[in-house]
Amino acid sequence: MIRMQQTMRWYGPNDGVSLRDIRECGVAGIVTALHQIPVGEVWQVQDIQERQQVIREEGMEWMVVESLPVHEDIKRRGGNFEQYIQNYKKSLKNLDECGIKVVAYNFMPILDWVRTDHAHVNPDGTKALLFDEVAFIFFDVYLLKRTGAEDDYTKDQLIEAKTYGNSLDESEKEKLFKNVLLGLPGSDESFTPEKILDLLNAYQGIDDDALRKNLVHFLSEVAPVAEELGIKLAIHPDDPPFSVLGLPRVVSTEKDLADILSAVPLDANGLCYCTGSLGAQPNNDLLRIIDRHGDRIHFLHLRNVKREDGKRFRESEHLNGDNPMEEIIEKLLLVMNKNNSPLPMRPDHGFLHSFEAKEKYPGYSLIGRLKGLAELRGLELGIVHKLKQTKQ
Repeated sequence: MIRMQQTMRWYGPNDGVSLRDIRECGVAGIVTALHQIPVGEVWQVQDIQERQQVIREEGMEWMVVESLPVHEDIKRRGGNFEQYIQNYKKSLKNLDECGIKVVAYNFMPILDWVRTDHAHVNPDGTKALLFDEVAFIFFDVYLLKRTGAEDDYTKDQLIEAKTYGNSLDESEKEKLFKNVLLGLPGSDESFTPEKILDLLNAYQGIDDDALRKNLVHFLSEVAPVAEELGIKLAIHPDDPPFSVLGLPRVVSTEKDLADILSAVPLDANGLCYCTGSLGAQPNNDLLRIIDRHGDRIHFLHLRNVKREDGKRFRESEHLNGDNPMEEIIEKLLLVMNKNNSPLPMRPDHGFLHSFEAKEKYPGYSLIGRLKGLAELRGLELGIVHKLKQTKQ
């Protein structure tokens, strides 16, 4: 049977985890990006090939781009958005020239992902990522002091958030602030309050409908190019899958996914099926998404979450959480075998174990991801065996 292509993410030469470390995990594929190139600029062939060579010297291949970032001007459809779309097309053509055929991206305004706690302590002492709506409201209203933030929440939510904030000392408030405004993946710089407020002001008047139209316009331009090149575009769901900082969200729900895929009905216009991001929204049926859109899934992020009261969730063990991972993997295997085509998968995030002490990029410790990979690999093998037995 066709199985998933096992990969791991690497943030480049500045990553605290080396390519040799990743190779010793037993994967042959790397997921990475040219984080040193400013967002919106063209990825040149020479730069792509240099990164490929570094990876090949360690016995692996650059299998998936994550991410080729979309400039904020494109998301807002303002400024130099037309030039940035042309640059995006050129980068796709250069990636094709180098033989890289899967490109992940997202369309989240400003912040790629948000957590309020990067070191939530589990009962066994490991640490995980967590999002707590109460903590986030306190950050939004009382720390960042975003204009109009109070109007986005109920009176009871504001009272609860203020009470929570009163329980924090100054160092805890500073830590919360830094956690939320971490910045872009692969970046060593966090957003400043002034920067984030300026960026938020640039989104005034852009609601979900406007952002969705801007996404469709972007896809109508770049997806035909990708289709011609044989490149698969894989949009990552919003993380978390609901509005933060009053910003619009258009890749959060099953309906969102259906709208995106139907608006530009090309195979190149596909999904990064992230069980963690989609699973944080209780109304998303992850199995139904595979049933409806399995042929348009081009990349897999497999992790689990445990949802708690309200909009609070923590990242859990890969096989233990609210997502039915056994059923998910079985359905994905059936899709791959129906299409006679494997899908690249990476174990998304992982716990931080005491042996590593710290991680440069939250969620990307080596041991935690290796544990997740081993569990997913074992589960996949068991399901493959079961499916083979069923056929006999």
